[in-house]
Order: sequence, then C-alpha cells, then structure tokens
Amino acid sequence: MELRHLQHFVAVAEDQHFTRAAERLLVSQSGLSASIRALERELQTPLFVRTTRRVTLTEAGRALLCEAERILAQVRAAHEAVAAVQGVLRGTLSLGTEQCIAGVHVARLLAAFRHRHPDVEIRLRQAGSGALAEEVAAGRLDLAFAYRTQADTDQLRSVALTAEPMTVLCHPTHRLAALGAAVTPDELGGEVFVDFHPDWGPRRTTDTAFAAAGVRRTVALEVNDVHSLLDLVDENLGIAVVPRHFRHKREALTALPVKGTGETVYETVALLPPPQATSPAARALMALLEQGTHDGP
Repeated sequence: MELRHLQHFVAVAEDQHFTRAAERLLVSQSGLSASIRALERELQTPLFVRTTRRVTLTEAGRALLCEAERILAQVRAAHEAVAAVQGVLRGTLSLGTEQCIAGVHVARLLAAFRHRHPDVEIRLRQAGSGALAEEVAAGRLDLAFAYRTQADTDQLRSVALTAEPMTVLCHPTHRLAALGAAVTPDELGGEVFVDFHPDWGPRRTTDTAFAAAGVRRTVALEVNDVHSLLDLVDENLGIAVVPRHFRHKREALTALPVKGTGETVYETVALLPPPQATSPAARALMALLEQGTHDGP
C-alpha cells in the first residue's frame, strides 16, 4: 500500500466523484481509477459503490477513511516537524472554530501567526462544536476552538480557554426587560426563542440548562450566524439565551442574567489531537495563544 493510494482514496471519498477528484489531484481519471482498484485488490474488498452520477463509500470504505485521514495527517506532521527542526515552519495550518468563540480573538491570533510564520498556508473552517471535534479526531483539522462537548479521549484532548454564564437578550419593550433582574428557565418556558443550530456551543449550553431544570422550550427561529440572531431579537421576534459576552455586540438590547441553572456554563476549549500527533503549526499557534496577547471577549 502506497501513500498515493491513500491520497487518491481520500480525494474520491471527499468529492464522491472520480472526475472531480482526478482534476483536483492533477492526475488522469484512468490513473486514479487504477489506483483505487489496486487498493481494493490489496484489501480484498470494494471500497466504493459506483453509479453513473457519483460514488459512495461501502462499509469497508468508511472504516478505511478514518484511518487513511489519520495516516496522511501524521505523514504531513512528520514533514512539518523536519522543516521545523531546520528552522523554518512550513506546510498548512488547518483550523476550525465556532463563530464569536469566547477566550480567543481568532482573526488577531491568525494575523500574528502569519506574521511569525509566513511560509505556512492557513486554512479556516467554521462549524458546530460536535463537527469540529470529529474533524480534529480524524486528522482533518490540526486544532479547533470550540465548546466543550465531551471528555478527552485517546484521539482528542482539550485545553481550557474560558468559561462564562449565559445571558438572556431581549428587546427593550419585551416584558422581561421590565423585570430588570435575573430570570430562571421556568420564567422563560413560554417564550419564543431565537437560537443557533443544535451543534453550536451556545445552543448546546442552553439545551443542557433547560433540560436540567426540567423546562421545555421551543426554538422557533433557528439561525447559523450571530448577526441574524441579534437582528431577530432586535425586531422583538423572540428572545435568545447566549454567552454573556454577546451582550456587547448589540448594546441596544436588554441583557438579563440567568439563574437556577446549577453549574451549567458556556465553556470553550482548544481541541487538539494527542501530543505526539499535534502538528508543529498547531503547537506554534497554541504558543502564541498562551502568550495571552490575543485573547477574545
């Protein structure tokens, strides 16, 4: 089994199409097909279900994909480690993050990283915390800034960034604004909620808090970006329960503390693979972060 076979396999799995994968890899389609057939012969099982429109992974193919991505990530890390010993950091930094993550100013941190390591290509992906954790564990991302969704495992470790309580945001004319005091989940149960996709950290935190309090809520307005959430609350279409630092993003809205949620807090972390699998670029980014000059809200 050669590394190029694994590279070809991962490309086809990602694109779900031989022609597109061949174009991306700058190889002929016939050569790519031959490479995949050689891999299937060696493993003695089909890796793809082929149709006229696309290809999908078989069960064996799905099992191989996780290992292939991890192997290729380790090979990439090995190349970058050698370059780092030679005094120059090269390669790629693949970073994932949630929007408006607390504890780190991502843009400022990346700017400092680029200034320090101009030969490293930076790739950034925004997604929910569950998806980001899976991608770091699979080797598709070097690290991610996310909400803590699970305990550390053999494939994933976390470095704490910050923790903060949740806050209710509402329109100044909303009935809650007149209270001027902390509110409990029970007092919010009948409200219309604006919230993020279920995989986003603030949504996970709020869902956990309300479930612990035994209060059912309805998310009628679901969005995938912070500004849309704030706009909807600003038009008095609903309320939002968000991390405390969000209150500074729209000063016209009324912010009320949430009480009665026990120890539920919005906790953000840096997600990384095990130390031996952490790329030099990821280590360099974390070193900048630990200097404390690029903190977020």
